[in-house]
Amino acid sequence: MTTTNPAIEAYALLGLARRAGSVVTGTGAVRDAVRDGRARLVVLARDAAEGQRGKVDGLLRHRTTPHLVWGTQEELGQAVGSAPLSAIAIMEDGIAAQLQAKLVMGEGSAVESDSDEDG
Repeated sequence: MTTTNPAIEAYALLGLARRAGSVVTGTGAVRDAVRDGRARLVVLARDAAEGQRGKVDGLLRHRTTPHLVWGTQEELGQAVGSAPLSAIAIMEDGIAAQLQAKLVMGEGSAVESDSDEDG
């Protein structure tokens, strides 16, 4: 049995999601998808500018959309055939669940999905 690399599998899933039309890219489009309830998983780049991450984090704080920080801007962009990206959103439930499982398993990243009860 061959052991596979979860990070490589995650990149492959991102490419699949892009080909399926299930990815939204860029901070503004991701924020719109979260507001509209279409985003099933949000991935923020580790090296995203604090201002860009803050825009998405502030919105996610009051939502139940699962989200995590993973990869670099360059890696996220390459995975979906784009320029470097600070944020992407997966719009399809099945791909989002698979990607979430791979990313958490592969890097031990905590997936955040609870809303902020304080307001």
